[in-house]
Amino acid sequence: MPQARVAFQYPSFRYFMMARFLITVSSEMQSVAIGWQVYNLTHRPRDLGLVGLSQFLPGILLFLVAGHTADRFPRQRILQICCVAFSSVSLLLLTVTVRGLHSVWPIYGVLLLNGTVRAFNMPTGQAFLPQLVKETDFPNAVAWSASILQAALTVGPMTGGLLYSVAGTPVPVYGAAAASYLIGLAMISRIRVPVPQRPRGTASIGVILEGLRFIWREKMILGAISLDLFAVLLGGAVALLPVYAKDILHAGTAGLGILRAAPGCGAIAMAILVANRPIARKAGRTMLACVFGFGVFTIVFGLSRNLVLSLGALMLLGACDMVSVIIRHTVVQLGTPDAMRGRVSSVNMVFIGASNEVGQFESGITAEWFGTVPAVVLGGIGTLLVVLTWAWMFPALRKVDRLPGSSSDSGDATPRRPDRPHR
Repeated sequence: MPQARVAFQYPSFRYFMMARFLITVSSEMQSVAIGWQVYNLTHRPRDLGLVGLSQFLPGILLFLVAGHTADRFPRQRILQICCVAFSSVSLLLLTVTVRGLHSVWPIYGVLLLNGTVRAFNMPTGQAFLPQLVKETDFPNAVAWSASILQAALTVGPMTGGLLYSVAGTPVPVYGAAAASYLIGLAMISRIRVPVPQRPRGTASIGVILEGLRFIWREKMILGAISLDLFAVLLGGAVALLPVYAKDILHAGTAGLGILRAAPGCGAIAMAILVANRPIARKAGRTMLACVFGFGVFTIVFGLSRNLVLSLGALMLLGACDMVSVIIRHTVVQLGTPDAMRGRVSSVNMVFIGASNEVGQFESGITAEWFGTVPAVVLGGIGTLLVVLTWAWMFPALRKVDRLPGSSSDSGDATPRRPDRPHR
């Protein structure tokens, strides 16, 4: 098999990618439907921010328990349970919609349940991926995993927006999502990987908190995940896309789906490029430069009144973000022992959730205070300032040369750890 597609030689990786694609498509379909449904009910940008906050809160409350669970119990079984739970959440959304909604609070209640499932699913999925391929093939697996994820982030919003536009109701969106989650369950059930022996001792506070202590000790990992937290938190324009689609660009429901899909299109192209031409040198500086580009294109999108220019800015924004995702994920996962990946991933997911969901809330509130366009532009400027600050605060991150796990791993990359088994 060509080196650019070496990760696909592993059957379990292929099944996991199919499941991840279906699960992400379902989530994105629902996200478009929920955003449009909530905005039609209230016409307040603040309520779009609350959509993100209601899904983030369970993660911040449960991340320590979720991470310890991923390190203590079989990760494949946890992912199977999460698929069933996700499908049940979709059916709940369908039910409350069919019965008639005059308030957004029932939706927020269901989203709290969805956030609880995500609190366990996301860190478990991140910690599970390194078990599916050899360590030397992991950077390639990350690139293709990110590409497939972004394909789902493209297909999901477009499909959700189209279904909602044709039917005039989110009911078929929620029904299709429920079915897609169950097909993802079938794919995960076909995965066959050795199950590492998990510790069966008492779940002490010290053991549960070890992930936090590990990240604090490893400044390179701390810098990578905190950069994403603050940069994306301030530069999150996606939460306000329903406002842009309806009131600024006048693109309608179908246009909202296309706008939501644009970052994914750019990210897919970049992920495929990185899979074929891996980042060989200056990984740290490349990541910082791309997060800076993320802020620049956020500002361009915020100021645009032209649909084509807006789509172009979102595509370039997604391409920059993809480079950061690939580098960060490789550094975090291969720089962490397998026995601790669940706890470290859970902390990472809190950072990602804060950047996404709290970022949505921040965007909604600032849009309410200053207006939609100033909120997006100020967020982009904030991202630029964060990159400059992090380049100064974390010099080790700036000096990362080669990514860990690469065949030519050397120089300033994270060193291989003796307590991490080579697969």
